[in-house]
Amino acid sequence: MSVEQASRSKAEIAYHTIRSRILDGSYLPGHRLVLSRLAEDLRISSLPVREALRRLEAEGLVDFTRNVGAIVASIDPAEYVETLQVLAILEGAATAESAPHLTPDQLTEARTINARMRESVQQGDMRSFTVLNRSFHELVCSACPNGYLRETVSSEWVRLETIRRSTFGLMPGRPQQSVDEHERIIALIEAGASRNEIEHVAREHKLRTLRAFEARRADGSA
Repeated sequence: MSVEQASRSKAEIAYHTIRSRILDGSYLPGHRLVLSRLAEDLRISSLPVREALRRLEAEGLVDFTRNVGAIVASIDPAEYVETLQVLAILEGAATAESAPHLTPDQLTEARTINARMRESVQQGDMRSFTVLNRSFHELVCSACPNGYLRETVSSEWVRLETIRRSTFGLMPGRPQQSVDEHERIIALIEAGASRNEIEHVAREHKLRTLRAFEARRADGSA
């Protein structure tokens, strides 16, 4: 491998590592991305880290501020709220359509994921919690017979992540509530609840996160 190829490879590693930490909430909005510390953490020189940060700036995930340097970009509240509103509607419908087709094994897996989420809350590991949260929702929507609806839900999740990565770190108490609400969704599916009830509960689950976010905004915490 040439020196140039090695440099590009290190820049890719830095880019994907820092991007992952932003998307999963390990680095919250306003977090300072100190070049020397990142280079030391990743065990590479500052040059590929600087290249990675400029790439993340182009994606809107990082801002450069005079006298401060690189910081994690702030949330776009309006876009986040609108996307979560749309996802609440779509995911509620997809979960309800998926429910009758989910197998006992899939429901057992959903409970396992949720149990791991509960452990993540207890350990304060919001990075794992965020990844598991998406896995849970992908699973309970996975048997939806409407392929276009499934794809649309997935694309909205991607959009939500690029807007704000994880917001759970900004909303103390909400992760535990979310795990409890997941349990209710699973219980309703297992009990053969009506499509309307499942859709309502799944939609309300998302809207509660939205209301928690707006409450934090109102008191200046988000």
